[in-house]
Amino acid sequence: MSDMVGMAVSYEDRQRDPAPLQGRPIRVLYLFPGEAEGSAMIFAKKQVEAMREVGVVAETFCLASRTDLRSLRRESARLRGLMDSFRPDLVHAQYGTMTAFFASLIATVPLVITFRGSDLNPAPSDPWIRSALRRWLSQYAARKAARIICVSEGLARRLWWAGDRAVVLPSGVDTNLFVPRSRSDARQELGWPEQDRVVLFNAGLSPAVKRLDLAQAAVNEAVKECGPIRFVTLDGRVPHSTVATMLNGVDCLLLTSDWEGSPTIVQEALACNLPVVSVDVGDVRERLAGVVPSRIVERKPQALGKGLADMLARPVRSNGRAWTALVAQDHIVRKTVDLYREVLGPKRVAC
Repeated sequence: MSDMVGMAVSYEDRQRDPAPLQGRPIRVLYLFPGEAEGSAMIFAKKQVEAMREVGVVAETFCLASRTDLRSLRRESARLRGLMDSFRPDLVHAQYGTMTAFFASLIATVPLVITFRGSDLNPAPSDPWIRSALRRWLSQYAARKAARIICVSEGLARRLWWAGDRAVVLPSGVDTNLFVPRSRSDARQELGWPEQDRVVLFNAGLSPAVKRLDLAQAAVNEAVKECGPIRFVTLDGRVPHSTVATMLNGVDCLLLTSDWEGSPTIVQEALACNLPVVSVDVGDVRERLAGVVPSRIVERKPQALGKGLADMLARPVRSNGRAWTALVAQDHIVRKTVDLYREVLGPKRVAC
């Protein structure tokens, strides 16, 4: 495992643009869980758009059903048909569990897998059998992958094998969309009173894993110290542009998750210079190193509430954007193209 982490760090530290090579552009088929429309996995879908901008020829396949065997048989035929017509150089599964497992059974070209958190981490909100099966599917797929991307080092350490093929790259944040704006302008757009103290919490599609209960308890503790607080939650279906406005309109982001990979909402908050109060989870400690004001506290309502109250007593913006270079989407795209090149070898590519 130490070899894997060392490799991940050296890969992250390389600060070069990909040099053009001879040959045709890379053709990559991206697999996503869920429906093609909607905001689910929007950060990964945005990354595919960015890959197209640098010359990657990209096609997408969304695996709508991951539990119904009859549907999976139909999806298998559909994926094989797309493989035959698109003729990719690589298949890139953007999530583990059934998505990566499905890709590992069907792909006839090198497979890259990105693990993002709940595909390798335990999921306390799921029945233990389902949680264990999800992780087993991810680990099986990892054995078949030519290369693996983990969005944090903590997540990479959960791999049972294939450490020599793993690199650590966060998901990346669109620093053109998530930019600092006037809090007053953002609040006017959202219809929020200027004088309110506002805390944002990303409940996502799994509020139990994100620990909405702990977040609410923390806000209740903060209210005792600083008075009324508007507690705003995201449910995973808010449009990306609205999220950017909200991050500029609130006073603080609160994170209380039991498990994370590399929470994109933290990267987005930093890009908007929004202070963060968080438990020590995923790569948050690494992301917040040097960011002021922000705070990592114990996983207790009283400690979280005190952190919030202190932050809200004198609401100011952070210096977070100055620390986003290594998680900016254009940087992650360049590193991902490098990885594709390494998988395919010197005979490719032109992008």
